[in-house]
Amino acid sequence: MRARMSSIAGLAAAAAGRTVVAFSIRPGVPRFAARALTSRRMSSSPMPYDDDKMPIYALGVNIGMQISQQTDFKNLLEEDELEILLAGFGDVVKGENTANSMEVLQKYGPSVNQLLRERMDGVMEKVKKDGQEYIDGFIDCNDEAVKTDSGLVYYCMKEGDGASPVVEDEVEVHYHGTLTDGTVFDSSVDRGSTIKFKLGQVIKGWQEGLAMMKEGGKATLVIPPELAYGDAGSGGAVPPGATLKFEVELFKVNP
Repeated sequence: MRARMSSIAGLAAAAAGRTVVAFSIRPGVPRFAARALTSRRMSSSPMPYDDDKMPIYALGVNIGMQISQQTDFKNLLEEDELEILLAGFGDVVKGENTANSMEVLQKYGPSVNQLLRERMDGVMEKVKKDGQEYIDGFIDCNDEAVKTDSGLVYYCMKEGDGASPVVEDEVEVHYHGTLTDGTVFDSSVDRGSTIKFKLGQVIKGWQEGLAMMKEGGKATLVIPPELAYGDAGSGGAVPPGATLKFEVELFKVNP
């Protein structure tokens, strides 16, 4: 998966109703979960530091990735605000903060949460509006596309001739998932291997869409947020309120 959402586990998490906390301030000593660096395809461009310093840089990259996967600060804050955020982070890490950290959090924590809520609501409303416009445009451009009562858009690319799955079945599929701007957030096709999972363990849009398919078929599913990850989104890969597009090929249904 590119900008992975834990592959199909992300779909299952949304199906289970798991929410993602974008930001919180908690008194006391913070707890950090150790997370291994995810191996990724490396660029051939020069590294910013010599090899002896790159492990430290990689540590910073890892921390930045973990933070960014929880909250998309790049799109929530202005450039000068990002600089202030990084200054606060740097002051604490280097022990150079002139103000007492807990006093700062206790005094300004509510303002932080209010600011982020307002910014996130604004971004989410735009994402939802863009998603609805994408759905309308997709239907206009594809006469055979079907919009179900739930809001799912189903477009058959290749008719299958086998069994149709029900939620209790295990299915084997290939899929390619994108946001409405074309950004790939998850793709078994890109990884080069199909995936098997219980249909009842994934998001509602997949449950409904795959039930409309037959073995050997291929379809495009355009899934509104209420049938996908909703207002929570999924880490840094899927924004809150996002409409998703999947091209899905159904290989096998195992009752």
